[in-house]
Formats: sequence, C-alpha cells, structure tokens
Amino acid sequence: MVFSAEEIADRVRAMGREITEAYGPADDLLVLGLLKGSFIFLADLVRQIQLPLHVDFLVAGSYGNGTQSSGNVRLLYDPEANLKGRAVIVVEDIIDSGTTLARVLPLLEARGARSLEVCALLHKRLVVMEKEARWVGFDAPPEFLVGYGLDYSESFRHLPYIGSL
Repeated sequence: MVFSAEEIADRVRAMGREITEAYGPADDLLVLGLLKGSFIFLADLVRQIQLPLHVDFLVAGSYGNGTQSSGNVRLLYDPEANLKGRAVIVVEDIIDSGTTLARVLPLLEARGARSLEVCALLHKRLVVMEKEARWVGFDAPPEFLVGYGLDYSESFRHLPYIGSL
C-alpha cells in the first residue's frame, strides 16, 4: 500500500480547507474533473469545499490499456459549462507525463476563465509543467499506481487506498 484510505481522507480534507480559503462565495467556482481517474477524488474533494460551486467533467485519455502514456491525448467529452469569467479548478488524479494537462489547459484558458488552477491528488514530479498544480495531495513514487479512482485497464478503481501495481 502506498497511501492508506485514512491518509487520503486526511489530505483531501486539508485540500478542501485550502481551496475554501483561496476563494470566496462570489468567485463563481467551477470544479472540472478529468475523467475517469479523478471521479472518486473529485467527489470527496467537493464535499470538503465549503463554498457554492458547480461541477462538470472533461474526458481525455492517453493511456489506453498500457502502463505508459501514449503521448496521444484524445478528448472524448468536452465540458458544457461556460468558463467565461469563472474561477475554474481542474481536478486531476495524477500528474505523470503531464501530457494531458499540457493539451487541456490551453483549450480551457482560451475559453476566458477568470482564473484557472490545477488540483491533483498525486504528482510524480517527472516533468516541469508550464502551469504547475496549485494543490497537490501527495508526491507519488515512480510506480504505476492503482486505487481510489486510478486504474489499470479499467480495473482497481474501486480500491479505497492507493497501491502499486
């Protein structure tokens, strides 16, 4: 086990407090989850943010059935929410190669968000991102991780902890 369910819950609570302190009720907050991996983290996180907010999703993929990013990011679902003038937090399960965020963030920035921040549960620190995550749950080891939404070929997402494949 890399991170226990208890460690994850404690860190998500703290991240929710940090986000609550960073914004106010007038910020028109949109929490935009990158599916599929972020869905459990996003659900737990938004329940810890003590502000009015909206939730939408973006589906982008670069792994397929492998354990390494293909480098080819496919956008499968584009959010319907209007980003113009809003405070947007993109929620990612793990920053690994950085390919998905490098492709998605410029597309979202072009839609006129007032602010655009990244919140990631895990960061492997393998690359320097053009826009680094403002909130990171844990620095992750350089292993293929599963559980708490992270998968290997669609398996293991249901685990309440994060483990190494």
